[in-house]
Amino acid sequence: MFPTAAVSGFYFSHPRAHYFGVGKIDRDQVASYAQRKGMELGEAERWLAPILGYDPDAAPEADAA
Repeated sequence: MFPTAAVSGFYFSHPRAHYFGVGKIDRDQVASYAQRKGMELGEAERWLAPILGYDPDAAPEADAA
C-alpha cells in the first residue's frame, strides 16, 4: 500500500459548521512564539513565512515615544 492510499476518505461538512481563516501574524507574535519554542527569531520566521503579516527582511520599526 502506498502512503497516499492510507489517507483517502470521504469528507463531509456539517451544514451548521462555521469555518474561518487564520489572519496574518505580526513580529511580536513571532518573537513570543520563538521564545516559547526555544528557537531563533529567523528560524521561526522561516517556518511561519506563509502567514507573516510583515517582511522579515525589513528592519523593525522603532516605537514612537
